[in-house]
Amino acid sequence: MYVVSAINQNKLTKPLLAILSVVALSAILTACKGGNSQGGMQMPPAQVSVQVVTAKTVPVDMEYTGQISGVRDAEVRARVTGVLLSRNYVEGAVVREGQSLFTIDPAPYQAALARAEADMASAEAKHAQAMRDVARLKPLIEAKAISQKDYDDAASAEQISAADVKSADARVTDARLNLSYTRVAAPISGVTGRIQVTEGALISGPDILLTTITQTSPIYAIASVSDNDQLRLNHDVQAGELQLPKDGRFDVSVKLADGSAYPYSGKVNFADIRLNPATGTSEVRAALPNPKGILRPGQFVRVKLSGGKRLNALLVAQRAVLEGPQGKYVYVVNAKSQVESRPVEEGDWAGEQWVINKGLQVGDKVIVDGVAKIGPGAPVNVTETVTSTPDKAANAPVAN
Repeated sequence: MYVVSAINQNKLTKPLLAILSVVALSAILTACKGGNSQGGMQMPPAQVSVQVVTAKTVPVDMEYTGQISGVRDAEVRARVTGVLLSRNYVEGAVVREGQSLFTIDPAPYQAALARAEADMASAEAKHAQAMRDVARLKPLIEAKAISQKDYDDAASAEQISAADVKSADARVTDARLNLSYTRVAAPISGVTGRIQVTEGALISGPDILLTTITQTSPIYAIASVSDNDQLRLNHDVQAGELQLPKDGRFDVSVKLADGSAYPYSGKVNFADIRLNPATGTSEVRAALPNPKGILRPGQFVRVKLSGGKRLNALLVAQRAVLEGPQGKYVYVVNAKSQVESRPVEEGDWAGEQWVINKGLQVGDKVIVDGVAKIGPGAPVNVTETVTSTPDKAANAPVAN
């Protein structure tokens, strides 16, 4: 009987265990499903801050690669032939206009001047004698005591002697000029270059370069503006989006090769209408003070042109503009407080902000902070709204 009871108990236990297992599994699945649904509903929207797009007038700076050039570059050449006796300056020193730089042997020209002066004295004596002859013959011709031919010959002799005096005077002037040219003077004030000849050399005249002088104060800063940049500026001006200084008189400042700012500034005084066919650029030039000689001819610098204004510019913080496979884009909060991806076309920099040319309009709410936690269509909660962002830096470059 004990055996029979055990068998009946086993038969009852197996169905009961199966039922209990199904009930437990169903409870677990229900709990998991309920937990996921409840968790999705409780996930809060991402916290973001936005910038409200506004239209502003912002200053425009354009920065280009430039080179320094002397305001005037003069070649020093002798005007007469002779042996170079001495050099009267220190190479690389600053000289004044009219200062003696070289001396050519003056002895031959002194002798030539002496001959010319002697010829002048002889011509003047002959002219004086001819004048006295005419003076004596004049009352005689009036009294008809001499022939008309004799008087005419004397008058002609006086005129010829007067011409001889003028010719001799011209030769004296020429001899004096040649003698003065043996002192080779600086044609301009500036910094001298390396001497090209040495003392004792025979100088054959103007065909021999002695040295050069470069005027370095003021000095030119020349920027090369590409044709593409020029066309873009012209388009923006004609569209009423950009205002340039009157007559193109940009304020000009310079950065040196080490990144430091040059302490003096100037204004554009020349813009070349011609394009360099080799580089596709045109020159813009400004004169800058250079009292300490910091700027040197041939030096490469960064030239910044200031004074332009971009009108009704739409500004967005640089950190809000993202890069994707299709180009630049921003995240915008739409009317449903959801994230919307908006492709944009950026323009110039204005401090720490981008000027947006296309893709946005006034009043759009661009997400500035919190973009790492969101995506298109995600709900967001705007915790801060600003109309603009502060510019910590001065106007940054907009062209290269």
